[in-house]
Amino acid sequence: MDGSLAVQTGRRKTLKAPIGCVGVGLHSGQRASLTLNPAPAGTGIVFRRSDLGVDIAARFDWVGDTRLCTALIAPGRPEARIGTVEHVMAALFACGIDDAVVAVDGPEVPIMDGSAAPFIFLIDCAGTVESLEPRRRIEVLKTVRVQAGEGPGAAWAELSPNLTGGFEASLGIQFDGTAIGRQTMNLRVTENSFRALLADARTFTLAQEIQQLRAVGLARGGSLSNAVVVDGDAVLNPGGLRHPEEFVRHKLLDVVGDLAMAGAPLRARFRGERSGHALNNRLLRALFADPTAWRWEQDEVVSLPFARPALREPVAA
Repeated sequence: MDGSLAVQTGRRKTLKAPIGCVGVGLHSGQRASLTLNPAPAGTGIVFRRSDLGVDIAARFDWVGDTRLCTALIAPGRPEARIGTVEHVMAALFACGIDDAVVAVDGPEVPIMDGSAAPFIFLIDCAGTVESLEPRRRIEVLKTVRVQAGEGPGAAWAELSPNLTGGFEASLGIQFDGTAIGRQTMNLRVTENSFRALLADARTFTLAQEIQQLRAVGLARGGSLSNAVVVDGDAVLNPGGLRHPEEFVRHKLLDVVGDLAMAGAPLRARFRGERSGHALNNRLLRALFADPTAWRWEQDEVVSLPFARPALREPVAA
């Protein structure tokens, strides 16, 4: 004992109590039950297929499918899959939850209303608690970029250093000839900005694509109660949009959820054009493939006159 306690400006956080919900999977159409559980400091975010007894780490390198959602698949266990994890991941990230076990009794997280707001509500109801273990962030040291396609219509995404700290994101999307059109958004992602600007933005689709999606086994649980449906220049949902730029808000929500699979909060600036789940995941893979592009960053420590507990070294993704 050296008579001091390490007090961090950021400490790892988990839930105070388990809390759950029941809904339907957007793509599978199956009933799904989800429970958010507290976890010891250092656990990270882990998804548990409670029906199979298999744990699946919420990590970029465990992402096995990015067709219209982000799906985690346990290595060597293709049946141990959990799809549409991005909305609950975004909510956990925004609320500063570092450690949790997300138990799901089937192959997909319930879609709820198509946004992250129901998961924010669950976290608020459960409450949160800090540990004595410090939170560490991943600092991006140089620009890393991935791209799909060529020319003016190419989709791309990049991470670059953010000298002001924290995580900032800007994104542009374009769906010509539809009610979506061209939309852009730029914000510093904090818990407050996420709650106010991104959390309730719903997933969306084009009406002419629904039958094609269902023919290949996707969107079987989709409805006007959990997705915005666009038909040309019309929005088919009876209540219309929650925000004029709800489409780009939701795409940024997806960015937050997909990049939360880094394994720790990013100190970085994200920029993207027409980026989706596949590019978001490719971006993290490109970042961690280059050891000169990132480093672990730990918040500053101040000392108080108490005993200091041993702190475990976080494991890099």
